[in-house]
Amino acid sequence: MPVAYFAGLRLGLGLIVAIGAQNAFVLRQGLRREHVLATCAFCALADAALIALGVGGFALASDRLPWLVPALRWGGVAFLIWYGARAFASAWRGGAALEAGRAGGATLGATLAALALITFANPHVWLDTVVLLGGVSAQFEGQGAAFAAGAMTGSVLFFFSLGYGARLLAPLFARPLAWRVLDAVIGCVMWSIAAGLALD
Repeated sequence: MPVAYFAGLRLGLGLIVAIGAQNAFVLRQGLRREHVLATCAFCALADAALIALGVGGFALASDRLPWLVPALRWGGVAFLIWYGARAFASAWRGGAALEAGRAGGATLGATLAALALITFANPHVWLDTVVLLGGVSAQFEGQGAAFAAGAMTGSVLFFFSLGYGARLLAPLFARPLAWRVLDAVIGCVMWSIAAGLALD
């Protein structure tokens, strides 16, 4: 069970750390100190629901479609290789920056509505949390709950660290070099997971 849990934690963190609209939104809210708790909680709960859907739904589907596990396994390997390559390319090119923005004063309802749109209208969110995590969870037969718990823990740790640590991270991530290092780390994590899936 600890193996499945930490595999879920590692993959969940690796997927969620990538620079994207949702993370930029959380970072902005943290820098402004606006609705930080609600923003982090919304992201973590949305991720938990999507992870549960992926892991639970995948288990049911794989019982009826035996070809689904190997197909998604190799599809997951291909996706992770591509995802890692994209991160390495971003690290090589450099120049990535995340501007916090200075607009403020949004109500809690408006903030959550914008966050819901950013979260659920993004196809990568569905691909990462439902399809990819659901597919990888099949490698841990009988331990899907532990894998899902690890991935959910990764979401909680990341979003709350990002939201509340934003002011501490702002000077560091104002430098393009910091994003290059982060992208390189993400690439290594994705490729190591792909190797583990391919060699298992």
